[in-house]
Amino acid sequence: MKKCIHTLLFVFLFITNSVAQRPVEKIKKIGDKLIRETPFAYRLTLPAPGQRFNGLSFVDFGRTFGTGRPAVAYAYTQLQAASDTLFVIQIEHNDACKVWCNGQLVYEKKGEKNIAIKRDERSMAMSAAFKVSLKKGSNDILVKSATQGKEWCVFLQPPSENDAVNQTPRVYPAIGLKQVPHIDAGVAALSNWLVVGPFAPGIDTERAPEREFRLGAMYPGLTSSVTWTVPKTEVLGDVIGAKAWGTTYQWNYHNGGVAWAMAQLGELTGEEKYHQWAVNFCDFQMEGMPFVDYQVNVLRAYNSANAMVIGSRLLDFTLAPSLPLIYRLRKENGFKNESIYQSYIDKMMDYARAGQIRSPGFTNYTRTTPEEYTVWVDDMFMGIPFLVQAGLYTTDPRQRKIFFDDAASQILDFSKHVWDPAARLFMHARYSRRPEVKLPYWSRANGWAIWAMTEVLMALPQEHPKYKAVLQLYREFVNSLIRYQSPEGFWHNVINRNDSPVEVSGTAIFTMALARGVRLGWLDRKKFTPIVERGWKATASEIDDDGTVHKICVGTMCSEDEQYYMTRPFYDDDTHGSFAVIFAGMEVQKMLDQQKK
Repeated sequence: MKKCIHTLLFVFLFITNSVAQRPVEKIKKIGDKLIRETPFAYRLTLPAPGQRFNGLSFVDFGRTFGTGRPAVAYAYTQLQAASDTLFVIQIEHNDACKVWCNGQLVYEKKGEKNIAIKRDERSMAMSAAFKVSLKKGSNDILVKSATQGKEWCVFLQPPSENDAVNQTPRVYPAIGLKQVPHIDAGVAALSNWLVVGPFAPGIDTERAPEREFRLGAMYPGLTSSVTWTVPKTEVLGDVIGAKAWGTTYQWNYHNGGVAWAMAQLGELTGEEKYHQWAVNFCDFQMEGMPFVDYQVNVLRAYNSANAMVIGSRLLDFTLAPSLPLIYRLRKENGFKNESIYQSYIDKMMDYARAGQIRSPGFTNYTRTTPEEYTVWVDDMFMGIPFLVQAGLYTTDPRQRKIFFDDAASQILDFSKHVWDPAARLFMHARYSRRPEVKLPYWSRANGWAIWAMTEVLMALPQEHPKYKAVLQLYREFVNSLIRYQSPEGFWHNVINRNDSPVEVSGTAIFTMALARGVRLGWLDRKKFTPIVERGWKATASEIDDDGTVHKICVGTMCSEDEQYYMTRPFYDDDTHGSFAVIFAGMEVQKMLDQQKK
């Protein structure tokens, strides 16, 4: 009897252990952690001013002093420079404005004008700029702004792009009031600016703040005496538990990818909790748009939580994060907020056709950073899977053909720019003005390319005139990739550099793409199944029992410097990797299940 019990226990433990090792069981741990740790809620915070002048800084005089009548006011801050330097500042404002640096007038614009600021790819586009000669140490910046009564705000920012010629990063000064004598640290922590006003109108009427910066003084204002104070500080809604990387519900492509993955994990497992997480993500974004729009367009908090859902011009924040939205519209009918989803996806479908810039003479999407018409291989994933989903979503056969044709054409046109036929790998990006420059073969960027190919191949009819060309590129790429898989099953962060660290997100995407190829007959089952299994074994080894995923490279700009990629930081649970791992686990599971039949 005892021997029988021991035998049964052994069999039970063997079966339990076998089940625990199934890919779907591994990735469910990631999903369960997401469910535990994602509140899908805003919390109210006082935004801390940035200490480095490397982005947008603004003074909203109108919210501090009111509008509706002509007036002028002043704003003061300091820039702390590490050395003597000539520095460019971009500016946008209403009506007349003057700027002084260390008492020297460096910018002047008179007359009436409206604020003409709009979101560019990674910064705000402004209509003017000026240069300042910063000395080492503290530099006084004084802004004088006029209003005719309609609006009243001044925006300042440095150019955001790196030097496109030598790839040297800009050195940004510090900004704020920390070094200003007799200002308490609590005030400096609240705002980078002091303001005084309103005064009677007259941009050329010299007033006391132009002659000296003096605290504790009263000045005759427009209707009463005024003194220096901080601008009105707005309370903003921020997502709870947000991190620089790995945030699961900020609006961007990799967090949208998590929702897309969770929706499909719910389908594969039949467990509602994963589907519900995806629904919660989508509802949080769609229901929150009026609040986000208020923060962006009324409070001028252009970099506040989820701000990129409003008017972005970058695929990372338009088509790619919309994948779970359009996927839900395809799969469900009559759900709450369906009309909001439809309205947003209609805009994105228009954007996919005509909103995103493309390489001149080609169909592929492109960017203006770091220079105009730079082709990023990332955008194969950022744009093409949405085109596929749009083709599957529309009920109009003509529209379906347009989207499918565009998706297939873009695969082939991207390859004309960023595919290196000598290396048989994808460069991270390619400059239009310097096409001879070869950028490194970053792992995840190559992953975005092959992921997009598989999405097109799964949807495109085999009789489509470009199906064979896409399939041929996929197979050529796969046979190149397998040369670089490590004995443990990983791929390196720089694919062709064995001295670069092994990395999980690229490994997971390659594993997923190969598993799809085996399952759908694009690849030889006997040859490629062991490669997929090694890739999954490596990926799964970096998933803890609590759902933590290790060895994920952070988001990465493009660079000519290979060392930049060699030394990129790795984070746990960065969603660039976790959503790829979920997809890999699902595809490997489907492949294994098919092979059991």
